[in-house]
Amino acid sequence: MESKKKGVNTICTHVGAVEDKLFKGAISPLYMSSSYAFQDVDTKRYPRYFNTPNQEALAKKIAMLEHCDAGLIFGSGMAAISTTAMAFLQAGDHIVLQGDIYGGTYSLVVEQFNKFGIEYSFTEGLEASDFEEKIKSNTKVIYVETPSNPLLKITDLRMVSGLAKKHGLISMIDNTFASPINQIPSKFGIDIMIHSATKYMGGHSDMCAGAVACSKESIDKIFHLAKNLGGSLSDYTVWLLERSMKTMGIRVKAQNENAQRMAEFLNTHEDIDTVYYPGLPSHPGHEVAKTQMKGFGGMMSFELREDLDADLFQKSLQLIKASMSLAGVESTVLSPAQTSHTLLGAEERKNRGISDGLIRFSVGIEETEDLIVDIEQALAKVKSKTSVATR
Repeated sequence: MESKKKGVNTICTHVGAVEDKLFKGAISPLYMSSSYAFQDVDTKRYPRYFNTPNQEALAKKIAMLEHCDAGLIFGSGMAAISTTAMAFLQAGDHIVLQGDIYGGTYSLVVEQFNKFGIEYSFTEGLEASDFEEKIKSNTKVIYVETPSNPLLKITDLRMVSGLAKKHGLISMIDNTFASPINQIPSKFGIDIMIHSATKYMGGHSDMCAGAVACSKESIDKIFHLAKNLGGSLSDYTVWLLERSMKTMGIRVKAQNENAQRMAEFLNTHEDIDTVYYPGLPSHPGHEVAKTQMKGFGGMMSFELREDLDADLFQKSLQLIKASMSLAGVESTVLSPAQTSHTLLGAEERKNRGISDGLIRFSVGIEETEDLIVDIEQALAKVKSKTSVATR
C-alpha cells in the first residue's frame, strides 16, 4: 500500500480521516447516526456491523500503523481479545498462551474457555522449547504479549511466528504495551495484532476501546463473530480515538525517553530492589527487545526495599497518580496484586513472580526531574514512618 511508505506521524495525522465534503473542515466530521439507508446504497451501514463512516475510517489508520490490510475497532481491549480468540477456536481446539500475560486475558481463558470445550496451556517460560512442548495435535493458536503486563518480559516474535508457521497455527499478540509506534509484529511474521486502544492509542485516560489489525481474510472471520457478539464502539468515542491517535507518535516518543531516564534512576537507587524495564541492559530480554522494538516503551515495574511499604509509597506520591489504567500523558502507578492481576489469586501471582509489593509505573510526558522529586519525597515519607514504627 502506498500509505505504508509514509512516516508514522503522517499516518497518525492523516490516514483514516473522514473527509468533510460539506464544509471542508480540517478534522473528521462526526457521524452520530445509528440508522442508515438500505436502498440504493453500496454499503448497508449499522454501528454493530463496524462500518459507520467513523468506524471504517479509524480502522484504516490502525491497520496502516500495524502494516496490515484491515482492522476493527471494539468497545474495549477485552472485547477485542475475546472476540478474536473465539473467532479462531471452537470446541475441541487448543490454544497455547505465554504464561506472563494481562490478568484479564488469563481470567478469560481459565474462567470461560472450559465452558466452550476449548483446551488451553500456559507456558512456563519464553523459550522456543517452552512453547513447542505445549503444542498438541489440536492446537490452533499461539498467543503472546510482549512486553508483558506487568513484568515487562520480552518474547521473541521471530521465534513465535516460526513455530506458528511450522505447525500451521495462527499467531496472536497483545501489542498494547509497545504500541505500533515501538513495535510492528507483522514485520516478524505475527498474524494478528490486538490492542487495548484505551492505552497508548487513546493516551489521555478518557476513553475505553480495543482494536485488531491483520489480513483481510482474518478480519472477515473476526467480523463474522463480532457482529453477533456486539462489541462495537460508539461513534463519538471512535471520533475521540481518531483525534487522540494524531499525536500518538510524539506522545509515545516522549514517554520512551522519560521511561528510560526513570528506569536508570530507579535502577541505581538504594531504596529500590528491582526494576523491570527492557531498556536496561540488565533486563533478561534486553537483547531481543533491541532487535524487534524501535523504542522500549513507557511502561516499567519496580519493587521497593523489602522493609518499605509499597502501598504507603503510592499514597505518598503527589504528582504521580495512583490510578487503575496506564499509558496516559500523566504518570501513574498501581499495584498489580490489587488491580490488574487480582483475579489470579495470591498463589498464582506468586508463581508468576508478581509480588504484593510490585509497583507498575506508567511514565507520562512530564519533566523527569519533577517525577524524580516526587518519588524522592514519597520515599522519604515512607522511610520516616518505617523508622518510627521500628523504634
